[in-house]
Amino acid sequence: MTELLFHITTYTAWSAGQKSGEYRADSLGQVGFIHFSKAAQVLRVANDYYAGQQGLLILLVDPSKLKAELRWDPSSDQADELFPHIYGPVNLEAVVDVFDFEPGPDGKFSLPAGMK
Repeated sequence: MTELLFHITTYTAWSAGQKSGEYRADSLGQVGFIHFSKAAQVLRVANDYYAGQQGLLILLVDPSKLKAELRWDPSSDQADELFPHIYGPVNLEAVVDVFDFEPGPDGKFSLPAGMK
């Protein structure tokens, strides 16, 4: 099976994507792609960039169902580590699952129970 990709987003952004028929993160307009993570990267990304934020979701995306181009690019701060980036909107049929993603009392994240 293809390794699923993980994307952290807000309820608002995901709801807008469902209404429009495709998901677009703000980064698509800003830098030309949507940031994703592998399973082994998602908690570090969450705790580094989203600590304490409420109202988040994790989208699980099957890359074999994507219409937009997927590239593996080096991280801006760790050139030896590649992250998946999607260069276009995400078609909704590529999103195979969605999980609530709220931080714990300490503001840190752990994987939702259904993902473990």
